[in-house]
Amino acid sequence: MTGFASAARSVGGLEIACDIRSVNNKGLDIRLRLPAGLEALEPPIKKLVGEHVARGSIQITVTARMAAEETAAGIDEVRFRALAEAATRLARECSVNPPTADGLLAVRGMVMADEPDGRVDPESAGDTCMETVREALAGLVEARSHEGEALRKVLSAHVSEIARLTGLAESDPSSQPDAIHARLGEQVGRLLEASASFDEARLHAEAALLATKADIREEIDRLKAHVDAARALLAGGGAIGRKLDFLAQEFNRETNTICSKSASSALTAIGLELKSAIEQFREQVQNLQ
Repeated sequence: MTGFASAARSVGGLEIACDIRSVNNKGLDIRLRLPAGLEALEPPIKKLVGEHVARGSIQITVTARMAAEETAAGIDEVRFRALAEAATRLARECSVNPPTADGLLAVRGMVMADEPDGRVDPESAGDTCMETVREALAGLVEARSHEGEALRKVLSAHVSEIARLTGLAESDPSSQPDAIHARLGEQVGRLLEASASFDEARLHAEAALLATKADIREEIDRLKAHVDAARALLAGGGAIGRKLDFLAQEFNRETNTICSKSASSALTAIGLELKSAIEQFREQVQNLQ
């Protein structure tokens, strides 16, 4: 599931910001970037994320900088004068416009700011950092929840389509036991007419075995059970992505068996439609937690 959230807090003139983004992933992969000095917070932050997120590639970036009012700036006057004199002399010699003050001040290193050394004190900023991450994580969970609700409706529609096609397969005339027995009986009759050397009892026994193998009632019953299970999971909510992924595999397994048993083009066509609906279902499940 995808999502993005951010949060910011201040402590002692230090501004701490946290950005969290997530993209689809089969498992849970947490990547964390922390300011120097707060490395010890990595385990508790990952534990916190794991308590709220089950699947996804999560990238967390925490930054820390001094607030503007806490910093002071100055000019390296010695360097400024030396550069101004050299630039003015060169401008005169080359007959070009002399340098301006703002142009010289734009030279890197000319303006000096009293910035922190880049290392954050964990004692003073640790708790604030955790609070910031917790706030951003709550925003991410909410964003993912909205996406999850939209996905639930899409998945429910796919499950309904699978249920509809399962019903068509069940009602297809060629899949009825009587039709299977009649078809095999005709084939046995033709064989007996073609040659008197066939053992009639053996042929009927083989036909009975083939009729049993061609019967798709068990596959239909399992497909119906999987449809009920998928609907129950979608209604219950929570971290159901892996469970639905497993059901998608079961849907596909039963449909493959139906296609292999099919003795009519109509049932084969239904089976192919089922496989298409199941694949669409499976693709959307990959986006779910």
